[in-house]
Amino acid sequence: MNNTLDYIKEKAKSNPPLNAKLKVATDKTNYFIDGTGTSNEVSIDDSPSDCTITCKEDVLKKLIDGKLSSTMAVLMGQIKIQGDMGIALKLQTIIN
Repeated sequence: MNNTLDYIKEKAKSNPPLNAKLKVATDKTNYFIDGTGTSNEVSIDDSPSDCTITCKEDVLKKLIDGKLSSTMAVLMGQIKIQGDMGIALKLQTIIN
């Protein structure tokens, strides 16, 4: 298991359920957060989601480390969002 997955799992469990399915698709891994139950379940999966955020793995790590803001990443084209923008915004709560 990689450190990014462990970090997302830990943070997702400590936040309320997203009430949606969110996928972060990087050039290396697909992180899937299923927040439709009583808690957020995180896995490596390519299942359909309500929102998909696409970026490079190093961009995701910079977001997690606080070295890059999500706003700047979107404006610079380093992140692409497909689907419900409201769900995408919830990722920031999970990774910060």
